Amino acid sequence: MKLKITIAIDGFSSTGKSTVAKQLAKHLGYIYVDTGAMYRAVALFALQQNFLVNGEINNHDLIEHLDDVIIDFKYNPQLGFSEVYLNRVNVEHKIRGMEVSSYVSKVASISEVRKKLVALQQELGKSKGVVMDGRDIGTVVFPNAELKLFMTADAEIRAKRRFDELKSKETIQVTYEEVYRNVVERDRLDRTRADSPLVKANDAIEIDNSNLSREDQFEKILNLVKKIV
Repeated sequence: MKLKITIAIDGFSSTGKSTVAKQLAKHLGYIYVDTGAMYRAVALFALQQNFLVNGEINNHDLIEHLDDVIIDFKYNPQLGFSEVYLNRVNVEHKIRGMEVSSYVSKVASISEVRKKLVALQQELGKSKGVVMDGRDIGTVVFPNAELKLFMTADAEIRAKRRFDELKSKETIQVTYEEVYRNVVERDRLDRTRADSPLVKANDAIEIDNSNLSREDQFEKILNLVKKIV
């Protein structure tokens, strides 16, 4: 029997973490957990409940109602990956929009939210054979993961990828400049938050995919996996 490992993928927004994580999980027969989607689901919950004050998340109200947040993943065989459910409603598409993107890093900075979701993430991955991507997987959630990756790319390239993705999915108009500002601001918030900031783990392998195709990136990472298993 082949050794099952935990693969922790961290890095900046729009670096294709979820894409390569899904590829790896499918190829290896592993469980895939998109932790960023979990934080997005909490941000969506806050927006749905109108927990806003002057355009900012009301942390107190959100923390008071965290027990009302139920997040599940359900496998969709047609898509080939698990979709996110918030309180038993499929929100996979809703959480990917710009509105949620504008608040997700702020929600992720709330210690009570992180504590709740980290515990759930650790439970999901306790049996190994899991690929998990996010911001603090290799540093906080699974510091003993057998393979840690840190994904990065030029901010302008990441913004262009995100812009193209949004154009193909959303009916609302969004400009490249808006997306670029969002990418830069999320980087700032993720790196400077007090609780579990985005940092590269000492033993993580950095992957700069600014000039890598999806296929080349997948092969490069798969070879790293093969060296372990």
